[in-house]
Amino acid sequence: MSDREYDAARITASLEGNPTAFAVKNGKKIDANGVKSHYWVVTGGDGVIFAAGTSDDEFETACKSSGINPARAIDASGKNITPGYIDIHAHGAWGRSFDDGIRSIDIARAGHAMHGTTRQVLSLITNPIDVQCENLNLVRAKMRERPDILGAHLEGPFLAMSKKGAHNPACLKDPEPSVVNRLLDAAGGCLRQITIAPELPYGLGTIRRFAEAGVVPAVGHCDADYGMAHRAFDEGARILTHMFNAMNGPHHRNPGPIPAALEDSRVTIELICDGFHVQDPILQLSLRLAPHRIAFVTDAMAATDCPDGSYKLGALDVDVVDGHACLKSNGAIAGSTLTIEHAVQRNIFDLGRSSAEVIESATLTPAHALGLDIPNPITGAPLGLIAPDHAADILITNPNDWSVEHAWCAGRQIK
Repeated sequence: MSDREYDAARITASLEGNPTAFAVKNGKKIDANGVKSHYWVVTGGDGVIFAAGTSDDEFETACKSSGINPARAIDASGKNITPGYIDIHAHGAWGRSFDDGIRSIDIARAGHAMHGTTRQVLSLITNPIDVQCENLNLVRAKMRERPDILGAHLEGPFLAMSKKGAHNPACLKDPEPSVVNRLLDAAGGCLRQITIAPELPYGLGTIRRFAEAGVVPAVGHCDADYGMAHRAFDEGARILTHMFNAMNGPHHRNPGPIPAALEDSRVTIELICDGFHVQDPILQLSLRLAPHRIAFVTDAMAATDCPDGSYKLGALDVDVVDGHACLKSNGAIAGSTLTIEHAVQRNIFDLGRSSAEVIESATLTPAHALGLDIPNPITGAPLGLIAPDHAADILITNPNDWSVEHAWCAGRQIK
């Protein structure tokens, strides 16, 4: 068994087990609510944060209430304590894609978990409808086994041919009601998000249909103009899929969907912060224009955390050179090799953003996009903050380079 296969098996086993009460002390808490030093966190045996704060006396009391010996608390030694990272748009890692079966899901999830992504939506590439239905069934089954999988994201098949990017054109479809019903039936409640080109026939009605079914529609891979994007948001679309990529860019006489999303406070905006999909000056501008609404995503494909070489994205061949994934056939960008850990590091060290803002984009904002920042039937406890009654999704990171040293998901240690 390789080291990665061992890590995948270990992480899978830890997530299938029961949570354990634990305590962390003497850290620097960083989340969307700000930064506090000399911070501690005490969790219960239910995978939820029981208490948190800075008072030594309250720490002792909280430990005893949770059945923890205060002397056995983990000493963070001044390192960062943050919520676990959440990625709502990723396709794979460690040589595997989330479309490729149960074992591949376990291995690809481990690749992201080792970099601090404690919760993940599994993005499924455009495939024949029968294949997409089978993949939705597998995601639904995995959700029953482990808490780190939030559900599925269908990136396709309802995409514009002109903005298909690295999706297989032979599998693209208009969102006819019969196809929509098949996908919803196969998902059985596991579908969290679907990317749709709203200008397609049935597009706006389909956005409304998915929103009514509890799925968050996302505008993306589209040829929509400004007005059409606004209509899509009014019908229930609440996410803009990887802004700037696979859509019309802003023009002074043809604004396109980007200004429509930036000015609509209901919309969460995905950004791939690798400096390749979107260069840093535009990243900086976007972060200023939509505070509290930027969610870091990776759009990571199978080559994530792997050497350069040849890979697959669905049925399409991909070359990865210098960490950049492009289709062999036409050079189109084919996802990324990014992790949320690296996105956080780039924002802090390369873009100079404040740590609380950066962590918000990696935790609370993606949770809010899917309604997981409040008590909900998917995760139970809210995600995205280090606070009582929130899920015990906790990272300890090194303040010098922001590398993830320890990680817990719902009270289960995964690193």
